[in-house]
Amino acid sequence: MDKADVAWVSVSTLLVLLMVVPGLALFYGGLVRAKNVLSILIQVLSTFALALVIWFVYGYSLAFTQGSAVVGGFSRVLFGGMFNLASNTFELSGTIPELTFAAFQATFAGITCALIVGGFAERAKYSAVMLFTAIWLTFAYVPIAHMVWAPGGWLFERGALDFAGGTVVHINAGIAGLVGAYFIGKRVGYGKESMQPHNLPMAMIGAALLWVGWFGFNAGSALSANETAALAFFNTMVATAGAILAWLLIEWKYKGKPSLLGAISGAVAGLVGITPAAGLVGPAGALFIGVVTGAICVWGVNGLKRMLRADDSLDVFGIHGVGGIVGALLTGVFNAQALGGPGLETAAAIPHQVWIQFEGVVITLVWSGVVAWIAYFIADKVCGLRVSPEVEREGLDINSHGETAYHY
Repeated sequence: MDKADVAWVSVSTLLVLLMVVPGLALFYGGLVRAKNVLSILIQVLSTFALALVIWFVYGYSLAFTQGSAVVGGFSRVLFGGMFNLASNTFELSGTIPELTFAAFQATFAGITCALIVGGFAERAKYSAVMLFTAIWLTFAYVPIAHMVWAPGGWLFERGALDFAGGTVVHINAGIAGLVGAYFIGKRVGYGKESMQPHNLPMAMIGAALLWVGWFGFNAGSALSANETAALAFFNTMVATAGAILAWLLIEWKYKGKPSLLGAISGAVAGLVGITPAAGLVGPAGALFIGVVTGAICVWGVNGLKRMLRADDSLDVFGIHGVGGIVGALLTGVFNAQALGGPGLETAAAIPHQVWIQFEGVVITLVWSGVVAWIAYFIADKVCGLRVSPEVEREGLDINSHGETAYHY
């Protein structure tokens, strides 16, 4: 065991916690209307908490222990067998205790579930959101994490590259959010009434906390205080900066003015894009990935959103889904040593690696999308997925939670 590595991954776990509560909560909270801000805050907080508990009970065991190509086994249920530190060796955790690795991964499961709620914000029943989360985490997140990251996993054995969760977290959450937007239907008044963010300074604070926390997300995924962590750390900084500038320039050109909403959306897009690549590409590749992801995600939340005709309230698919796809594919390109990466030895290997990346993208989209639809269907039958139009018009805060964010 290396004490520096334990300290770094422990701090990284705290940084991912910071990404969700308060980061994602404030980001999403600022983007909804004032009458729904508390509902989105409690959905982010409680889906994250539920995911942590499920992870401890059986999620981690099914995701990371030996099993089939799709799912693991039950040897680590309730983290059993993990506490005999003297004899505890686990190939994935390297120089840190398996308990530290499992805690770090718990926050990944949690943020993925919390991201999804942005797809159906402002109209979903709280009880249905919680039931959906439990089903989706069990049958979508856990198998995808096993397939991509666990030895013996289907995509892991195929050679798919995903340093910190492009497929496992962002594409996974993005498609689940989009399916939810379709399943639950558009908000009352969508396209006819103003649905502008109610508090952009709040959203800005949330986005800033996301950026800070993301260094734990990406650099922590090295699982060691080493050169790979240093590379992932800098790549997370430069890719995000490139994406912010790309988004603002495009918005300035086509809308006439650069906006704060555009800047923080660009930041999140860049962070998403570099996630699968963080420790697997050089800084020049990271900047390119950031710029391209930022530019394509502008289209993702405008042109693509209109084409899909879905009320994805907070652009979960337009940023996390699209950004994750772009980042996953470009990881296969810039991993090559010829392009400054630490991986592929020859440029001739790039097409094959990109194909493997594409397989990972498609499998994640299909698997997560199907599981999400089934989970929404069950949640709808058991709880009723959507609040009534009257409740939706008055706001979820007062009706679902008995409190209001602002007193006038």
